[in-house]
Amino acid sequence: MTSKVSSAVEQADGTVVGEQRKPAGAKDVRRVDRVIIRFAGDSGDGMQLTGDRFTSETASFGNDLSTLPNFPAEIRAPAGTLPGVSSFQLHFADHDILTPGDAPNVLVAMNPAALKANVGDLPRGAEIIVNTDEFTKRAMQKVGYDSNPLEDGSLDGYHLHPVPLTTLTVEALKDFDLTRKEAERSKNMFALGLLSWMYHRPTEGTEKFLRAKFAKKPAIAEANLTAFRAGWNFGETTEDFAVSYEVAPASKAFPVGTYRNISGNLALAFGLVAASRQADLPLFLGSYPITPASDILHELSRHKNFGVRTFQAEDEIAGIGAALGAAFGGSLAVTTTSGPGVALKSETIGLAVSLELPLLIVDIQRGGPSTGLPTKTEQADLLQAMYGRNGEAPVPVVAPRTPADCFDAAVEAARIALTYRTPVFLLSDGYLANGSEPWRIPEVDELPDLRVQFAQGPNHTAEDGTEVFWPYKRDPQTLARPWAVPGTPGLEHRIGGIEKQDGTGNISYDPANHDFMVRIRQAKIDGIEVPDLEVDDPAGTAGTLVLGWGSTYGPITAAVRRLRTAGQEIAQAHLRHLNPFPANLGEVLERYDRVIVPEMNLGQLATLIRARYLVDAHSYNQVNGMPFKAEQLAKALKEAIDE
Repeated sequence: MTSKVSSAVEQADGTVVGEQRKPAGAKDVRRVDRVIIRFAGDSGDGMQLTGDRFTSETASFGNDLSTLPNFPAEIRAPAGTLPGVSSFQLHFADHDILTPGDAPNVLVAMNPAALKANVGDLPRGAEIIVNTDEFTKRAMQKVGYDSNPLEDGSLDGYHLHPVPLTTLTVEALKDFDLTRKEAERSKNMFALGLLSWMYHRPTEGTEKFLRAKFAKKPAIAEANLTAFRAGWNFGETTEDFAVSYEVAPASKAFPVGTYRNISGNLALAFGLVAASRQADLPLFLGSYPITPASDILHELSRHKNFGVRTFQAEDEIAGIGAALGAAFGGSLAVTTTSGPGVALKSETIGLAVSLELPLLIVDIQRGGPSTGLPTKTEQADLLQAMYGRNGEAPVPVVAPRTPADCFDAAVEAARIALTYRTPVFLLSDGYLANGSEPWRIPEVDELPDLRVQFAQGPNHTAEDGTEVFWPYKRDPQTLARPWAVPGTPGLEHRIGGIEKQDGTGNISYDPANHDFMVRIRQAKIDGIEVPDLEVDDPAGTAGTLVLGWGSTYGPITAAVRRLRTAGQEIAQAHLRHLNPFPANLGEVLERYDRVIVPEMNLGQLATLIRARYLVDAHSYNQVNGMPFKAEQLAKALKEAIDE
């Protein structure tokens, strides 16, 4: 027999949630519409794994979600220090969401450094779960605590849950033949079990994952499973956690289909494989490992069964050189990198422009310049992608907007490269690459047909009537030159970086020919067919347009929703194609009195917009290595509207 108590519960962030129910003799269960959780600890505490497992179970449960992994650039930063803190934030809800959330409702802090590094982001009233075993005098002094924050009243504005995670984990594993240090490594699984109980997450997937991960070490697998279950049981039995929470599946947020949780880099890798199958071409990746692009190399190396060949080169230049050679040989060729690698690849990108061969350059942007912030996000490679080569060397630029959208952007980049015989930049970034969200797996018949026709024989009649092959005789619609696979009889032709003669492809130093070739290459890029820009302006009477590109889509859309809820009229548009721009972009810009361009750089798209369309575009910029927060953007946009 159960009893039900109804009440309205207001969260720390102001969200009012539904009924509270309590079976007789059991703990309270409160229904909430969304939750933001952040796991934080040393880079060796397994916070990324913990967050990833919680995310996977949340996805399988059917919630909409968005994640923000955040970790140091060092392989193992000094333990217990602020620079060594690694965190994983997850926002999940029973409705459509767009960002990892501005401020966590719950912080799991594995040590004093994790608490100090993250407590400033918490709203008053948030819950803090701390591993009290790590709050030793030495550990606290290392991060600048003069007194114990768990005892000095500095956390009185929060719901504090002191839990000896290390001790409880070691006790749970006392029957295993493990040293104390080995047992302590499972404390992240204890924390995962506790949070899984607290938010009614499924457990079967995590148990299956642990058995598979440690299949060759069954004792370690059982230890982690035991710690995980002990954490769940602790939540169920301890009096300190009197309430658990339910977040219903987001059944109305998604179109009908089969979904999985996916990160941006994984979606991008899948998109490349799908594009190669739709083109009926082998996929070749020439790459050199670099954060945050390396996961694409790792993933593609697993798919030899789909005709994928991966080549880990000795450096960035060799990686793109091999990829361009594969393009010449008839493959769908890709090279992956980040900003520093793009700089090294620039000469070969120019060569690809001259050769007019399809090549995908995937740039997972990070903070710069130089080595910069390898594990943090930024959008500062746009002008490099546009102009970072010698001479007039135009290259199309495509940018995904969300982690799942990386799949579609990869397919679109391949379409452009193959159709127009050109290298194409795909600009993702660290936020999209490492973040994740639900992705509807498309049906094969939903994907475009990317098949191309290789040159098969002569395509030109010489003055003497001889049938010959001209490698630079262009398609009148696309201006693309023919793609001739080496070894095809009768299609022998020269390639190289020296200027070509129009049509014949012979070496030419003629000034008039060079002028023509420069202009025809530009005309080919300008003529690429891209969809018109869609504008979200419900009433059609807004005076302000927010224009974004890439990963700012989520924060911009969330901010616009907040402003509209508050009664503001504001329009939004988001660019996927940055070169060429959509044909209707100029007309769209002219409709609005004010254009605001939020970017994680110092105004690169705004510079292009102002130069191309003579529009007084206003920049709103951030370059701190983190994505925009929705509330931050909403406030800035409101101030701009009120000016």
